[in-house]
Amino acid sequence: MMWDGNGYGDHGWGWEGWVMFVFMIIFAVAVIVAVVFLIKSLSQTSSPSAGVTSPPPLQGSVPESPEDILKRRYAAGEIDRDEYLLRLGDL
Repeated sequence: MMWDGNGYGDHGWGWEGWVMFVFMIIFAVAVIVAVVFLIKSLSQTSSPSAGVTSPPPLQGSVPESPEDILKRRYAAGEIDRDEYLLRLGDL
């Protein structure tokens, strides 16, 4: 056998080469996962929250009356006409 500087007849990757290859794969997967999480977190903060129907009242503003709330719910389609008239009669 001939001496080639890396050992006798070792023309392929040594164990160090395989370890480096595995670490390169792990690093590439970690970068991809980090980018996906970054994109997901940025898209969630820019989209409105689910379940929020109206913004909170501003400080110093007059609170809505029960009739105004009922009108807004009827206009938004949260309640039907019969329920609107029933609740308006209760108020």
